[in-house]
Amino acid sequence: MAATLDQPTPSAKHWTWEDLLRFEETERYEVYDGRLISMPRSNTFRHQEVLGNLMLLVASFLQKKPLGELVLGPMDVVFSDDNIAEPDLLFIANEHVSIIKDHIFGAPDLIVEVLMPSSIRRDRYEKLEQYARFGVKEYWIIDPANQSVEILELRDGRYAVHATAVGTGSVSSSVLAGLELEIAQLF
Repeated sequence: MAATLDQPTPSAKHWTWEDLLRFEETERYEVYDGRLISMPRSNTFRHQEVLGNLMLLVASFLQKKPLGELVLGPMDVVFSDDNIAEPDLLFIANEHVSIIKDHIFGAPDLIVEVLMPSSIRRDRYEKLEQYARFGVKEYWIIDPANQSVEILELRDGRYAVHATAVGTGSVSSSVLAGLELEIAQLF
């Protein structure tokens, strides 16, 4: 059911997973500590191009080294009843595939967000905090505008830089051991 004028405004209610299930399938929302976050109707071409390149590179790596499941977003990741995200790309290691149902119920091992102008603040601050709090081992932030990749690794409940590259060079993952990505292949 779509939100209407007679329903509570997003700020007047503590939103949950059950609430999201009542929305139309064409409506996209995330929930951060009970606060409803509206998602863009669609992504930009550049966002999808970079995401597609990444998906192909990681999928090719995983065909040779089947470490787990790679999932292209949008896909609801339900961390808790009032914390739901829709990452751009996520990876779940073989030993954690039990969190996969119709949606993901628990923390993926790796999450990727490709920045858009409308998502920079959310991806760099709120999602970074949310993903760390719920135990996502590795968080990649890809910035098409600056042709940069940051790979953050969870250490003692906080993210620390594991690898970064801007314009040229390569980055590697600790979760996907053996994966080395050339920046030029993404952009």
